[in-house]
Amino acid sequence: MTQKVFRTGNSLAVTIPAGFSSSVGVRPGDKVNVREDKEKGRIVYQFSGAQQLPLDEVFFKHKKRKNRVKK
Repeated sequence: MTQKVFRTGNSLAVTIPAGFSSSVGVRPGDKVNVREDKEKGRIVYQFSGAQQLPLDEVFFKHKKRKNRVKK
């Protein structure tokens, strides 16, 4: 995914895609932890209001199958 950088006041900003924010439960006003890796040109955001994404049925079926083999 490519996002466009835009100016807001004296800063630069990038929007958070609506699909991502709704899937993890991020809301306006939530705190975000920002980690910079200048050598790699990377910024990592960790949202405090984020919820863990639900696991799908395939994960549980695979886990049950592994547990049966171990017994």
